[in-house]
Amino acid sequence: MPDKPQDQDPVEHFRRLVASNIRGIGEDRDFIGLSNIWVRESIRHGYAQNFTWLGRPVIQVPQDLYAIQELIWTCRPDLIIETGIAHGGSLVMSASMLAMLDYCDAVAAGAVLDPTASKRKVVGIDIDIRAHNRAAIDAHPMRHKIQTIQGSSIDLEVAAQVAEQAQGYDRVMVFLDSNHTHAHVLAELELYAPYVSKGSYCVVWDTGVEDLPDDMVANRPWGRGDNPKTAVWEYMKLLAGEGRKARDGAALKLEYDRTIEHKITITASPDGFLKRV
Repeated sequence: MPDKPQDQDPVEHFRRLVASNIRGIGEDRDFIGLSNIWVRESIRHGYAQNFTWLGRPVIQVPQDLYAIQELIWTCRPDLIIETGIAHGGSLVMSASMLAMLDYCDAVAAGAVLDPTASKRKVVGIDIDIRAHNRAAIDAHPMRHKIQTIQGSSIDLEVAAQVAEQAQGYDRVMVFLDSNHTHAHVLAELELYAPYVSKGSYCVVWDTGVEDLPDDMVANRPWGRGDNPKTAVWEYMKLLAGEGRKARDGAALKLEYDRTIEHKITITASPDGFLKRV
């Protein structure tokens, strides 16, 4: 007979309960379908534009931000590489989580936190960092953890700058959120997915474009059949068929982490959470 809840370790009991919840969501096609409808309709209202992180517009679905908080806490990266800056909210979010890791490390060690001593940082790339956004990022208290690079994320000179910034970092996470065409995202994956350290993630945002009605992206150079999700699908096939080397010299192996999708249910990025294994 299975153990009664009162006979189990309460922490393990709750972990199993949550795991069961997530499995149940993954098996409930109606609930997932309803969530997808909600995401689609929220786009009509500009829902993701309504939120800030520490004062900067973040332009993300809150459930996705919650997932990222969990991933950063679990993976404990020293370096986060982000393509796409916009108003800077995502950079500030990543920087604040890295600062929180620094704080918790200091508390655990019984030390006094020196905010400038840690090497943890986020590197953000954008083809056009507009003056008002740059000024706001430069004025933000998290600025000491942010490095910005202006230029196309797939330009080889920009990629070389990222490589320089990444020297000496072993625990790396990557977020791709710039130009959403298939060709651009595939090129970004080729350049930046190899930076991801084992157990960490490459998150490709806005893969949900593949599932939107054509009229919702009619004014964009991307759409159904030409978007981040199709780029992810192709890259994963390339990894399986041809293989790729990670920056650390090992074979690069990524898998879809759909547990995250099922956990949060509402996401802009189905098939976009890629874990290095």
